[in-house]
Amino acid sequence: MLRVDGPVGAALPGHGLTRGATVAIDGPIGGGVGSIAAVLLAAATNAGEWVAVVDPDASFGAVAAYEAGVALERCAVVRPVPPDRWGAVVAALLDGVALVVAAVPTAVSVGDTRRLVARARERAAVLVACGRWPAEAAVRLHACGGPWSGLDVGRLEPRPLTVEVEAKAARTVARVG
Repeated sequence: MLRVDGPVGAALPGHGLTRGATVAIDGPIGGGVGSIAAVLLAAATNAGEWVAVVDPDASFGAVAAYEAGVALERCAVVRPVPPDRWGAVVAALLDGVALVVAAVPTAVSVGDTRRLVARARERAAVLVACGRWPAEAAVRLHACGGPWSGLDVGRLEPRPLTVEVEAKAARTVARVG
């Protein structure tokens, strides 16, 4: 089990992520998917584990990840990743690190996603799929960020984030921030 602290961890079954599990995170663009992924990355790196991010569109922010508590010296970022090689890249990373966060391409096949679920389970790694995930997931997180504030004074302020957690045994809602 990778323990996850804070409000996100409190909403997860057992307050963490079971090794070998697949976690699917979805939500609107700018709605907090990246923030939740950063919390999960931080949990793993703070436990001394190595993590990887598959970032095909170069949207991963190292500064934001650092501010969320990710130990960047234990975080590999892979970009660019062509959609036809995405599954192979994610599978290779699952062989070597404890947690892989992967932005899911729009044209991913159900067969590829099922193979990755099996690979994560076999390797006792956690796969965090960000975007539309057509395969099974032990936990599904739905992010919905609140409105931005502070633009009128020239500085964006942290905004509230609501996370709905669906697990096989329970459904909870947590407010983060």
